[in-house]
Amino acid sequence: MTLEQMLATPSVVAALVVVAVVVFVVAFLLGRRRGFQDVQDSVDPNDPSLFGAAKNTSLFGPRVPVQSTERQLVAVMPEALVVVDSLATVQYASPAARRFGIIHDQAMALAEIRDIVKLVSTDSVVRERELTIPLHGRTRTGVVNTNGKGVEAGKPLPEDTLYLHVRVGQIADNLFAIFISDMSEQRRFEIMRRDFVTNVSHELKTPAGAISLLAETIGDAADDPDAVKYFSGRISKESERLTELVHRLIDLQKAQSAAAMLNAERLSVLPVAREALAENQVKAESKHISLVLSVNGRQVLVHANAEELAKEAEQNLDVFVVADHETIKTAVKNLVENAINYSPEHTTVAVGIGIESGKVAIRVVDQGIGIPAASLSRIFERFYRVDPARSRETGGTGLGLAITKHCVEDCGGTISVWSREGEGSTFTITMPQASGAAEPDHPADSANDNTREKKQSGHSTTTENEENH
Repeated sequence: MTLEQMLATPSVVAALVVVAVVVFVVAFLLGRRRGFQDVQDSVDPNDPSLFGAAKNTSLFGPRVPVQSTERQLVAVMPEALVVVDSLATVQYASPAARRFGIIHDQAMALAEIRDIVKLVSTDSVVRERELTIPLHGRTRTGVVNTNGKGVEAGKPLPEDTLYLHVRVGQIADNLFAIFISDMSEQRRFEIMRRDFVTNVSHELKTPAGAISLLAETIGDAADDPDAVKYFSGRISKESERLTELVHRLIDLQKAQSAAAMLNAERLSVLPVAREALAENQVKAESKHISLVLSVNGRQVLVHANAEELAKEAEQNLDVFVVADHETIKTAVKNLVENAINYSPEHTTVAVGIGIESGKVAIRVVDQGIGIPAASLSRIFERFYRVDPARSRETGGTGLGLAITKHCVEDCGGTISVWSREGEGSTFTITMPQASGAAEPDHPADSANDNTREKKQSGHSTTTENEENH
């Protein structure tokens, strides 16, 4: 029997794979570097100093079973592992590797990786590359994503594309190990970070430039009191815009932190909604907009006295969630503020609280200008505006809904939106109900009788991990 025939037998292949993978793991962990590079130091799989004098001895000691130890090692590795021969026939593939969808009929399906294996087989030099792999309409099923602290800004990374960091090295005669890391989320956040810096720079430059220009104008009009008064007012307005942007950025940073659930407690939703409405009362009155509040299908006072609060307690009207008080209040307050900003005068903004399908729903309904269907999937992106000109008129920063989304998700909830141009919008926060006695469903949108009909025929979108006027 020739050497090639011996190597082709399953028992020999299995033994080589089990022992040699350890050798390459050690070389991989010690020699891994980022970027496009060729590692000039090749690994000698026959060097006994790497793993003991006997090939059947584990790296972890002579009494440790090699096969079970290696399986555990592969299981805890962050990278996916594939072992192939020089023809790219798969001898072993970890479950993580198979989830990438790059192995078909025990063969490496990606030509790019086959080419790297071919190069390594010629000179035994470890090579690594970063590959961009289109999935041709397939979703990234099984690819582990982060729990989503970020919101897309600008053009998002395509969900039908994999960004893979691949490292290939020879581990035995006619055997090659391929380590694969999914870099898709990292690339996504790099794009988001660049877009965020660009957007922040632009947003800060606009009011700063306006203030500088207005200051020069005042200097030229020093002898005209009316002009000085007018341009001073303009400077004040631009300063307020700049201050608001800075405050929003601070709020966004807080919303993206993990502190919300650390401060979570069993929380009564009704007082939170009342606080959010109270903080928007002056803005609503300036536009003659009525603020309405309902809970479990019953309209209640926005500003309740002690007697009314006692009645509500007796009737067990309120609902409860586990959340951080300030975080959930910020989310509701931003939605109410957004509704007021984009609603005409003499209209109504309604907040409804209820239990739907065993979960708490907080719904903010307005009779405003609505959102085009094409923009619904992007309104939770940082700095995204449906109408930039109108946002400048209303003083919007493009960050309010992004902050709201983070606040909701940090409290374990989701947020969705229904909207139709010319009719208004409905934003719904859904959160798990705090443990306690089960309650019947009371729709949160009963404060506005036509909300349900509108939702059935209008456009809507939902976000769980990521999605402004």
